Amino acid sequence: MSKIATKPGCLVTGVAGFVGSHLVERLLSLGFEVVGVDNFFSGRWENMAAFIDHPHFHFYEYSVNRSQLLATLRRLHPTLTRCFHLAAIVSVPYSMEHPEETMEVNYRATADLAQEAAQLAFESFVFAGSAAEYGNDQRLPLAEEYASAETVHVSPYGRAKYFASQCVAEKPFGAALRFFNIYGPRQDPASPYSGVISRFIDMSLAGRPLTVFGDGLQTRDFIYVSDVVEAYLHAAGLQGTSLLPFSGIYNIGTGTAATILDLARTILRLTGDTGSLTFMDERAGDIRHSLAAVECFKTKCRWTPRISLYEGLQSTLRWARRPVR
Repeated sequence: MSKIATKPGCLVTGVAGFVGSHLVERLLSLGFEVVGVDNFFSGRWENMAAFIDHPHFHFYEYSVNRSQLLATLRRLHPTLTRCFHLAAIVSVPYSMEHPEETMEVNYRATADLAQEAAQLAFESFVFAGSAAEYGNDQRLPLAEEYASAETVHVSPYGRAKYFASQCVAEKPFGAALRFFNIYGPRQDPASPYSGVISRFIDMSLAGRPLTVFGDGLQTRDFIYVSDVVEAYLHAAGLQGTSLLPFSGIYNIGTGTAATILDLARTILRLTGDTGSLTFMDERAGDIRHSLAAVECFKTKCRWTPRISLYEGLQSTLRWARRPVR
């Protein structure tokens, strides 16, 4: 029996990743046909467990630098009109050791996909940009125009993401979303790509001291994964008031800063852990402060983050405490 799609099809690259899997779950819940692509460079099969057998989901183990990727998938799934491009080399240390590979995957493959989407008359192409595009800019909050060709990026990862965002935003249907520190369920604490929140929760539940690099007064803009997913939907014209995709570069964060020290202490309270903090030397290349100016995206589509850091930490902790089968 053939699968029947009730709405236009959506492609999600990086579908087996932390954020990609949440995005797919949301799209399927809204009735969209979803095509997922991943090569498992950093994605995990278990992230797709909740939807791998869904009748409107189709998975392909492809790399995003595969020639004519969109055309191949469009032939198989003629309803495809939206692309959410999340696949990337996401490790900053890996990018330092493999700069050319990072540029090839994070920039050139993105440029090729965006061009192919234009040729195939896709209605929207939403790209996962990064706060790393701002380098170590100390002007806070960080406004979209602060990133430029003159920005000194601290890693090939940030540089490649900057070029990719510029390329995508040049398309009338392309939106590049510069995400700040995303966290939530399924962020693997054992992965080298995980964030500080998942690592802190893992350490606390295991009764180990929480490792803080530097003095802990570094600040970050933490945004919960469900708010990130809604931002993707708004940018693609699938959620909100206008239901029209749009182009440009936009910050996605909360506009609120939290210190690493306060974060660690909050997690200790939530876990009931009476353990301590261990301070180590500050890591080379770490950005001291990061905070998003989010008015541009809020004004554009009336999106606003809904989950507070405390609520998000509680939800993430509940997931971390789940029975593992």
